[in-house]
Amino acid sequence: MTQNNEERPTTPEGEKIIATVKFRSAGKQYDFDTNGLELNQGDSVVVETNRGRALGTVARPPRNVAKQDLPQDLKKVLRLATEADHNMARISSSKEKEAFDHCMERIRQRNMPMKLVKAEYLFDGSKIIFYFTADGRVDFRELVKDLAHHFHTRIEMRQIGVRDEAKLIGGIGICGRELCCGTFLTDFHPVSVRMAKQQGLALNPTKISGQCGRLLCCLGYEYDTYCKMAKQLPKPGSKANLDGQTVEVVSGQTLSQTVTVRCAGKTISHIPVASLTTSKSGAKEEPKKSGESSSAPEKRQAKEGERKPGNKGKGGKPASRDGKPQRPARGKSAEGRPNKNKRSGKPGQEKQNRPKKSSGAQEQQKQENSPRTNKKPRPDKGPAQDKVQATPTSGDNNENNQEKNPQDKKPNKRRSRNRRRPQRKP
Repeated sequence: MTQNNEERPTTPEGEKIIATVKFRSAGKQYDFDTNGLELNQGDSVVVETNRGRALGTVARPPRNVAKQDLPQDLKKVLRLATEADHNMARISSSKEKEAFDHCMERIRQRNMPMKLVKAEYLFDGSKIIFYFTADGRVDFRELVKDLAHHFHTRIEMRQIGVRDEAKLIGGIGICGRELCCGTFLTDFHPVSVRMAKQQGLALNPTKISGQCGRLLCCLGYEYDTYCKMAKQLPKPGSKANLDGQTVEVVSGQTLSQTVTVRCAGKTISHIPVASLTTSKSGAKEEPKKSGESSSAPEKRQAKEGERKPGNKGKGGKPASRDGKPQRPARGKSAEGRPNKNKRSGKPGQEKQNRPKKSSGAQEQQKQENSPRTNKKPRPDKGPAQDKVQATPTSGDNNENNQEKNPQDKKPNKRRSRNRRRPQRKP
């Protein structure tokens, strides 16, 4: 044990030695703990993965990484690959063609809406992975049962996209070379039509699309360079000086750094950008010469000042849009305070002059307790009928008055001359 520990390279505390391993020529690359092994770039190793053991190749030499920078769920390298490991991998890959043909036959029999792309055996042959593409979700539970019964091993169906399909199959692009995704691209980066517009390409789907039917991955290679070089060109429509003459920029060529200008009704092309001088100051001074542009801001400020609700007209009254003073709200003075002297000259005079109203029951009690003599009712005037109910002199009259009280309540509504004013509650 001590000899093995002496052979392993020493690392500082909190650091580990990791190596980057890939499983395909253009596949994704993953980091693994070297487990104290001396590895070099290009060595074949056997590593432990989430789906089992696999045979890979070291794509990047080992390096020291701090503990906080280590990836999560870091796996270890088991050993260097031996000749027996390579023979096992060859046997497993030879069975992939048979598994692919058998699965295709089963798919045709069941008429399933899916396209089989590839069948892959694991390193130790413990699982077969079938890659397929489909427009939607596919129910392949019965298919998996048939395949597991035939191959007597674990089966995994994995749905992939069209770009992954082109990566697994490979092919030749419109440029005449092998597909980038099948040779050196490890990850797919987003590509947009804006990249083709920036490079001045024709927006023809057959010209800017790859074998997978998506936009070409190579559109993003030079996009940043085009953006930087385009910033050095003047914008179309801007003014510039060429040999003392004012010219208008029509278009620009990004790669050659030349522009096409118009001068005196003539168009001149392929003019270097270095020979032009932009007239930024002249463009700013033009609107100052005209009298309309100088007076326009002043008129605009005057209009905005009139429309502001906070402005006031003469006498401190709020002004309307027409410039006329607005009338104060009903019951309020010009200053916004409630107008107490609206009806009477003095505050509180209104409450004193206004008679208090009482309900019919209270009026009846007051009439019974009042010592006034009985008066004859007035047939013409309605309000006088309520005052007729005086204190009765005999019991018969009291009973008659109590019977007439319900009838006397009806004209109470008629006697109120101002119906809009509701009666106050006691």
